[in-house]
Amino acid sequence: MTPGRGAREPSPEGVAPAPPPNTDRLFFALLPDAPAIARIERLIADLRHDHGLKGKALGASRFHVTLLHLGAFAGVPRPLVDAACAAVQALTVIPAYKLGFDRVGSFSRRPSNMPLVLLGEDGLIAAKAFRQALCKAMARAGENDGGAAHYTPHLTLLYDDTHVAPRAIQPIAWTANEFVLVRSLIGQGRHEVLARWTLHG
Repeated sequence: MTPGRGAREPSPEGVAPAPPPNTDRLFFALLPDAPAIARIERLIADLRHDHGLKGKALGASRFHVTLLHLGAFAGVPRPLVDAACAAVQALTVIPAYKLGFDRVGSFSRRPSNMPLVLLGEDGLIAAKAFRQALCKAMARAGENDGGAAHYTPHLTLLYDDTHVAPRAIQPIAWTANEFVLVRSLIGQGRHEVLARWTLHG
């Protein structure tokens, strides 16, 4: 029998069609200011010289400190974006705060393409507290489970096959006056800021 007009043809052997590939990652983040970016770029140049690193730096448009991942998607899930934006609006009453990194090192010991990152301890206490508030706001809105219990704030500089042991650096710090919702286009090396919130407290 010939299917009627508009009827869906069955897939071969009843196999469901593959879902579309993920094209976008969404996450909340903090972005370094211009003086911090300049210091980050000078540090990268020094690290290249000291360790013979060949990996390309992420660059000023992609330097960030992730606060909370929302997931990977096939296209931008507009309902989720709208709900997330509404959920975190109340956080703007939190005062701006300082964050600072005083160490650098490779973030893993996988065989290749290891992330080289900025790390810290006391200088990141306020950022950790802000992340907890962000996770709670999303959980109350039913849009997130509150995030993983373990969280290590870091800023990725580049990826390289050479492992760099953790070492102290002159602190790189800035004041977090805002937080943003970022769209990362998978495989394109490009970030877009979908929304931003100024901390007014």
